[in-house]
Order: sequence, then structure tokens, then C-alpha cells
Amino acid sequence: MSKPAVYKLKCAVQNYDWGKVGSESKVAQFAQNSNDFEIQLDKPYAELWMGTHPNGPSVLAEQPSNSLKEKIESNPDELLSPEISKIYGDLPFLFKVLSVRKALSIQAHPDKKLGKELFEKFPKIYKDPNHKPEMAVAITDFEALCGFRPLEEIKSFLNEYPELVELIGNEISSRFLQIVNGREVSQFTEDIELNKSALCELFTKIMTTNESIVSQQVDKLIKRLKSNNSSLAKGSIPELLIRLNNQFPGDVGIFCVLLLNYIKLDPGQAMFLGANEPHAYLSGDIVECMAASDNVVRAGLTPKFKDVNVLTNMLTYRYDSAKSQILASIPYNNNKLTVLYDPPIEEFSVSMTRFNSLEKKEAFDGIPGPSIIIVIDGKGTLKVDNLSESLEPGSVFFIGANVPIIIEAVADSDKLDLFRAFCTL
Repeated sequence: MSKPAVYKLKCAVQNYDWGKVGSESKVAQFAQNSNDFEIQLDKPYAELWMGTHPNGPSVLAEQPSNSLKEKIESNPDELLSPEISKIYGDLPFLFKVLSVRKALSIQAHPDKKLGKELFEKFPKIYKDPNHKPEMAVAITDFEALCGFRPLEEIKSFLNEYPELVELIGNEISSRFLQIVNGREVSQFTEDIELNKSALCELFTKIMTTNESIVSQQVDKLIKRLKSNNSSLAKGSIPELLIRLNNQFPGDVGIFCVLLLNYIKLDPGQAMFLGANEPHAYLSGDIVECMAASDNVVRAGLTPKFKDVNVLTNMLTYRYDSAKSQILASIPYNNNKLTVLYDPPIEEFSVSMTRFNSLEKKEAFDGIPGPSIIIVIDGKGTLKVDNLSESLEPGSVFFIGANVPIIIEAVADSDKLDLFRAFCTL
């Protein structure tokens, strides 16, 4: 009997400055599943990459000289399925764990058309022609900025924060208020387009203002907030503004708090980030899945290259509530312990399985496409035919197309939590 297409992986760790430090990082904790990995207590551990991306390829744990990409290339029809192999030629997604200590950049990801254009014009900056929709599911409490706020909220901040008006100027501020007044929640296409145009002008003015002027207004803002003894409850507007200024003093991204939705995810909650939508991760641990691309257009809260003109021109300027950014889970097949996060794209979906003290076993039909599993908490066993693999936090497995599996928690364990990213057509 041939061995089923199940391979334990050793995955790449990225040590970006914004990552959580030492053993506080879930990324570092999970990477310890590899016997040769040792946590350095003063080093940031930001991302664990599970997949075939050339900037951080996974390798087979039992044969570290053999990459997952090479294994897939040796038998793409069996491991990916003939259909997915024909369309993508490789694993269509990149699965990650992120441990965020301080804010990531104000950014957006291009759609396929823009991704192709940016790659052709600036291949040293944008290194592939693909789009990069992505989804985040919280492992711990997680904070982010995502999508433009409802227009009523932005209007109220123009009244509440004089530094924002000074930065934008009275002319653009007044024009924004004049256009959106009475149209804030209109569903008429003409009103929505007028609102988006006004929001574009407002945001573009903020993001393209001279850095020294931005820094002056940020300084005035922070001094006023501190002198007011404003509420500093975590997640309040004053607390966010002060926290981001401590991380990136005088940065234009601080004003983005007043335009973008503040999102707080509880463990197990998810959000989907479509193409051309502004966002920034602020703190916490997540699993993240995305199309297999590394294209990012940045414009604030970063020491990296900023492409402000591209970012301000690419955005959809869709505006809606923070709640609208949450991607609800749905039941997954007939599996009692598993839910599905199914974004409106083809490259990936993600399921979450949580065992409890009563339920110890979950059987999964074969998925007609490739998948990757990571264990977040607890211990158990993965069983396929005559193969049995132990599971513990940080265990990562690639599972080929159409391979049915059984997951069992250990008898004396109260939990076993895992995520699975997969592609089906």
C-alpha cells in the first residue's frame, strides 16, 4: 500500500521588527515544534509561513533538503488535483501565523489588473503579478484598522479634532461636509459615487501633506489629548492615537485612526481583506491566509518604502461600519466541531476545528484540493489509513487532494484547536 499524501512540514520564521518578542510570540512558540529551533528572548518573531512562497518555503520535516514545492512538482495532479494544477501550477495560497506587537503599515493589496501593472513597471518593488486578497482569524484578542468608517463618524471627528481640519484645510473639509451631508447612508448610486469622491479627496490630502506639517499637527493633537486627561481605555480613540504616536512619532498614519474602522476580534472571529481596501494590523495573534503573493502598497506607520500616490488612487473608498468587516463562520459539511470561513475568492478557504471535553474525534472527507493544517492548542493524533501522526501546538501538515483524515484529541485533554487552509474549485 502506498503511503498517503500527508507530510509534516518545517516552516519558515520571519523576524520583522513589529513581531512579538521571544516566547511571548505564538510564532516562536509554534516554531519550537521543530527540534532544531531555539527561541532567543530578545528577538522579534513576527510570521510563520506555511506554503511554497520563495521568500519563506516550507520543507518536509523528515527530509529538510526537500521543499514542499519540490514535492508538489513531483506529482502535481495527485497533490493539488488536476484542475488546480492546471489553473495555478502550485499551491494557490500562503498560510501564516502572525504575532503582532506593534502596528503594521497602513496598506492595501492590488487587484489582479493592478498587480500585473505594478509588477511590469516596478519589478524590484512589486515582485509578482498576482493579487493578494487575505483573511485573518484571531488566535488571541486582536486589533486592526480596516476599511473607511461610516461617513457620520468621519464628520463627527472633523468637529472633534481641530488638528485634522488644520491638516486638511478649511476648503477641502467644508467641501467634504457639504457633499456628504444628507447623503451619509443614501443607497442611490449617484450619491454613493459623490461620497466616495469626497472621501478620496479628503484621504488623499491627508496622505500627501508635507511630512513636517503632518508632524506638527500630530504633536499638537497628542499634547492636547494628554493635557485633557482623556479616557485611555484600550481601543478608545485617544488611546489609539497616543499609542501609535509612541510607536511611530509624528507619522501620517496616526490620522488614519480617524478615518478607518477600529476592529477588535475575539479568538475565532475573522475578517476578510479584499483587494484595494485600506487596513493595518495593530496587535495580537492571528492565522492569516492569502493568495500566493507578497504585493503590498504602503503609505504610513512604516519605515519601508511608501507608495502614497498608488495607494490613494487604488482604493475603492467603500465606507461602512466596523461590524461589516467581520466575516461570519458557517457550518462545515456535517462536521460537528468544525466551522468554515469562506471568503468570496477562489484561492482559499479556512476551517477551524475545536474539540472539547465531550467530543474527542472528527472525521473529514477528502477535500478535492490541497490543504495545510496547523495545531494551535492541545494534543491529539492525525490518522490516515495506516498512518498515525502526533499533534501538538505548532504541528503543521500538508495534506494532498482527496485524502480523508481523522483527527482525535488525547483522552485526558480538554481541548484540541486547529486551523486548516485549503483550495477547492
